Parts: sequence; C-alpha cells; structure tokens
Amino acid sequence: MFKSPDCLLRMLRGTPRQRVFTLFIICFKITLIVSIMIYWHTVGAPKDQGQQNSLPVHISCPQLAFPSILAPGSIFFLETSDKTNPSFLFMCSVESAARAHPESQVVVLMKGLHGTKKLPQNFGISLMRCFPNVQIKPLDLQELFEDTPLAAWYLEMNHRWEPYWLPVLSDASRIALLWKSGGTYLDTDFIVLKNLRNLTNTLGLQSRYVLNGAFLAFERHHDFLALCMRDFVDHYNGLIWGHQGPQLLTRVFKKWCSTRSLEESHTCRGVTALPPEAFYPIPWQDWKKYFEDISPEELARLLNATYAVHVWNKKSQGTYLDSTSKALLAQIHARYCPTTHEAMKMYL
Repeated sequence: MFKSPDCLLRMLRGTPRQRVFTLFIICFKITLIVSIMIYWHTVGAPKDQGQQNSLPVHISCPQLAFPSILAPGSIFFLETSDKTNPSFLFMCSVESAARAHPESQVVVLMKGLHGTKKLPQNFGISLMRCFPNVQIKPLDLQELFEDTPLAAWYLEMNHRWEPYWLPVLSDASRIALLWKSGGTYLDTDFIVLKNLRNLTNTLGLQSRYVLNGAFLAFERHHDFLALCMRDFVDHYNGLIWGHQGPQLLTRVFKKWCSTRSLEESHTCRGVTALPPEAFYPIPWQDWKKYFEDISPEELARLLNATYAVHVWNKKSQGTYLDSTSKALLAQIHARYCPTTHEAMKMYL
C-alpha cells in the first residue's frame, strides 16, 4: 500500500529513448523533493529562536481563580516536532484556551518530552504552568497510532524523504488523538475568544471550497474520524502540501455528505462545518491584516461571529509586531492572553 509504483523500473528496461526520459523524470523528482525539504527546513524554521533562548527561565504568575473540579472533556494542543521551548504565539494559544475554559483541562502534548522524566525549565513552559487547568505531557507517537489504521503507515514511512513530514505528522496525530480520546483540538497558532464546549462533531470552513483541521471537536470513536484515518492511508500523498490535511477533510466531508460541493451542505449526518468567520475570519492570503492597525469598533465587528482566530503562523512567523500598537493581533493578545502580552511587551 505504501510502496511506489514500479512503472518507472519497467521503463528503465525499455528502449533507449524511454530510459533517457525515465532518468529525466527521476532526476526531476529528486531535485524537487530536495528543494522542498531545503525550503521547509530554512524558511519554515522559527525566526525568533534566539529571542526565545534569551528569555528568563521563570515567570511571576498572575493571581487566578479557577475551579478546583474540572468538567470532562479536554482541549488539546500538539507539538509533533522535538521543540520544547514554546513561542510567544504558542503561549498565547494555550493561555487563551485556559482562560476561556477555566472548567476544562487544557492538555499540551509535546513529542520532545517523550522519554524525559521532568519538564524542561524555560519561559514558555513556566508561563503555561501558571494556569492550573493546563497539563503538559509527553507525546508518544507510536502509542498514539497504535490500534488505528495509521499504525502501519507510521512504522513504514521513511520521513527523511517526506518534504512536508511535520505537517503530515501533525495532520495524522490530531485525527488519531480525537478518535481515541474525544475532545477539542487546536493548532498552536489559534487564539481562543469564546468558550468552545458547546461545539461537538464540528470543524470549520477555511473558504467556500476547503475545510481546515486547525480546529476540530469530535466525540470519541466518531465514524467521521475513522473514515478520515482510512482515507489518510488509502490516498496518501506526502508530496502535495495539504493533501493529508485540509484536502483530506474536504474530500471526506463530501463523501460523508454525499455531495460534490461544500456550498450544498454544511451539516449532515451529525457533523457540522461552520462558516469561515467562526475560525478563519481573515483568509490566509490576507494574513498581513493581523499586523495592521484597527479601531476597537472594527475589531468588535470583525470578530462578532468568531470563536477563535487562526493567525496563519506559517505565513506570519518572523513578522515584527509592536505589542503596544493598535494592530489587530496586538489587541487580540492584550484581551485574550494578557499574561503573554505583558511578557511580549517586556522582552520583545
């Protein structure tokens, strides 16, 4: 299932013209994959790592009053790379979720903690631990995928030749996690504005034509997630950006609803796709708007129907933000993750 077609090998045994053409295709593919991998590891690397490393280890926590008994159901964040030093945006995501859900457990799972006995000492971890409903735990990917259709896929993949391995791994992990545990999943570049506990078996439209898995809320062992895992393996293609993420959710939702267009149905068979303003009020093409000044009145109108905002970190990371300005993102930080915001004003 996971092996490449052998048509190229057959062509190598063909006529001289076929062999030349085949070698050209092979060289082109290798060059393309290597180019994508170089781009991913350079442009995709965090640009504020030096600033993160220069931060103090500890933080003075604010006085917080949270319930001592938490309701069932968790909110999950995943870090599928080996990083254990959260960025300011990651801190803000977790803080905003913790403040919006004082009655819920917010769980941060980090692959880099697997095999360690204690949490690392850094500013981001210290800030997250200020919130009593936040738990930071190691992520064991092999255990996560165990007893799911993704188990064999994970063991057989040679991720060194996967140009988008970390996004693909994240796409797989969130589906398996919600299938096994149920609850709410959020990307680490989401800022939560409202309580999400009333959303079940729900995801969001990124545009009129595409769903996005940066927010997912599902019951444990839901059939939609089972269908997603099967499609993930049956139609796997790691060379196309988004094929295992937004495109997967879009094609599975269409199959689930027996429709060719997302415009025809947003709710069917117990699964709901909320409109773009719910989680993606600013399209990824307009990500720079987060760094432009906006009046409080405009801000209220823009986010009136929004549960959480996706900041499109892949595009926006490294962009300078004046935390004291009237920029849209600075105002969101000040209101929904004030502890992180104060730290940004102090250290950035």
